[in-house]
Amino acid sequence: MKKVELIYKEILDEAIERKNRAMTQIGIAKKLKVSISTVHHALKPLKKMNAVNVKQRMFQVTEPKKILYYWASIRNPEKDVVYKTRAKGTVKEIEKNMPPSIVYAAYTAYKIRFKDAPSDYSEVYVYGDENTRERYPEEKGPANLIVLKKDESMGKITSIAHTFADLWNIKSWYAKEYVKALEEKIDGLLE
Repeated sequence: MKKVELIYKEILDEAIERKNRAMTQIGIAKKLKVSISTVHHALKPLKKMNAVNVKQRMFQVTEPKKILYYWASIRNPEKDVVYKTRAKGTVKEIEKNMPPSIVYAAYTAYKIRFKDAPSDYSEVYVYGDENTRERYPEEKGPANLIVLKKDESMGKITSIAHTFADLWNIKSWYAKEYVKALEEKIDGLLE
């Protein structure tokens, strides 16, 4: 994931999950170990679309959904793909047998977080490392396990905003069902 995307993810995680809309550029820079100029650069398009109000010592998130849609529109999870494979077993079995080092994403992240699934799905998306390849070696056939490059700042499942941005970019018809359901959940969190 690009540095600017990590910044958008952090801003959205603060605004959506931690209900904090007031942040500082230096605070984000320190937390993500990036330069203040990188944070300043990332804020420019958000400021232009009136999604943030930048002041001298801090900035205020005024339109988190604008930031969410903007990040989703520039996000390209395909660039983060480490490998894809055809894993044996059902989706539930694949999810259950993942190594402990992975981070669940997309459909699985939604299902775990909200204890719900807007529709059935046939692929498992995870952020992982070589342990995943050892457990699920590359096999021929339509990929049903997609492993993306893991970032050390991730938890056990992707954040709400991260899940949304990834689902937004998945081409399957049922990804739209998850995006729609997640939009409703986010609207409830932002009220």
